Amino acid sequence: MQHAPFAASATANMLSEGSRDMTARQIAERLDFHGSYFEVNVDRDYVYISFSSLSKFFGPTLEVAEQILLQPLFPEDELRAYCEKRKQTLTIERRKVDTVVREIFAEALFGDKHPYGISYPEKDYDTLTRADLESLYRRLYTAENCLVVCSGRIGEEELQGIGALAEKLPRADRSATADFPAPRSEAYRFVERPDAVQSSLRVGRLLFTRTHPDFVGMQVVATVLGGYFGSRLMQNLRGEHGYTYGVGAAMVNFEREGYLGIAAQVGAEVTAPALREIYNEIERLRREPMPEEELSLVKNIMTGAVTERTFNPTDKFENAYIERKDMQYSYDDGDLYHFMDTETWEETLIPHSQVEDNFKFVKEEMMCKISSYKGRILGVEPPTFVELEIVSTEPGFAGNTATNTLKPATLETGAVIKVPLFINEGERVKIDTRTGEYLSRA
Repeated sequence: MQHAPFAASATANMLSEGSRDMTARQIAERLDFHGSYFEVNVDRDYVYISFSSLSKFFGPTLEVAEQILLQPLFPEDELRAYCEKRKQTLTIERRKVDTVVREIFAEALFGDKHPYGISYPEKDYDTLTRADLESLYRRLYTAENCLVVCSGRIGEEELQGIGALAEKLPRADRSATADFPAPRSEAYRFVERPDAVQSSLRVGRLLFTRTHPDFVGMQVVATVLGGYFGSRLMQNLRGEHGYTYGVGAAMVNFEREGYLGIAAQVGAEVTAPALREIYNEIERLRREPMPEEELSLVKNIMTGAVTERTFNPTDKFENAYIERKDMQYSYDDGDLYHFMDTETWEETLIPHSQVEDNFKFVKEEMMCKISSYKGRILGVEPPTFVELEIVSTEPGFAGNTATNTLKPATLETGAVIKVPLFINEGERVKIDTRTGEYLSRA
């Protein structure tokens, strides 16, 4: 666990900002020269560090990986710039109701001292130090905590190189291990917004992790409740009562905890009735056996099951009409993406697992095409071209208009792309979401 607020994410994101033998610029240029790619992702439990390269440039890429993984310096000036940007971004995010609700729900579910429930104030970025990052790096970036996964054309030479790098990871000091606190849930949390026309609802309860024998069963329960368009909560809250355009339920899993979560936005005047109906549907599932037809439907939706049979040449088939509808992306509540039909104002909720990687180029209020078949979501297609702002990149060079030399740049959505050297922070660029490539200034 981290001992200083924001230290875990800052350490991961600062790994490539300078090492013992290379500056941040040299790291970026070396990777770019070989057409290699480096990415960091952080979730509640793990840091994921990815390197991709052509097979013929595996050796040079591994050399840069060693600098990033084993020799990071966390330069003070780079850290201060990172903290200031993150502070500004978090301040803006917390003006959004979905961010507020997500943080309050986590705190109520796990407790304000629990690692899964803590929400630190933005000002804590001001006190984050290089020593905090170095301390966390020494404690947690160790051989015992590392798992290496390789894919592609991996031969004996590549395996030996990766093994040699892994051998250089420091060994952990097992004499002192931090205790992971038990969650302490609150039964109810209400935040008053007198001028709000809608209430954002979150209902959930702590259960268990994916290793529990009932985890798969609870995934089925969550799907029945609110995991697809024809779910019980959708039929009740939307179909019968008109309280909401969309409601979703999911079994959310972390390394040490798991919970059932339900999310919806309803009119402020129907907050209490909507909550009552949610609890009624939960109670109905608890007391009444699920009809076999409904269970079979849900299992097929979850597994994408296909029935195999032999057909005769004279057999007739029902046409499969795939609906593609333009919908506006509203927000991400942490578990589900919310989309709005701008003609009917109906809301559709889509789990993260059903969205492709190129959705990282989509920001709020962008229009996407949603494909579905009989109410089942098949996919989300972002706009082919988008215009986004560069929020972080190395400074450009005056007069340098070369487009064949690229550098990494972070977009306002958090996605990282390669841009020409003359592009600066604050500029807007046009991107092809199919390839993730920079096209031009916007």
